[in-house]
Amino acid sequence: MRTTLDINEKLLKDAVELSEEKTKTAAVEAVLREYVRLRRKEMLLGLRGKIQIEDNWRELRQMEIDEISGVG
Repeated sequence: MRTTLDINEKLLKDAVELSEEKTKTAAVEAVLREYVRLRRKEMLLGLRGKIQIEDNWRELRQMEIDEISGVG
């Protein structure tokens, strides 16, 4: 998707250098991906102590395997 943006040249140059990407487009995408990842992580950490999650993924995975293989 093409989008026209007015980005500070120094900031864009720093993003390209720090991301070690070869193009401005790749650098902007890498920086945006990292920003989104960090914000989602912050949001999840903000839920700490507010919700209860049962950590039974191993049991659920074994049930899936058993179902696929016809066991049980």
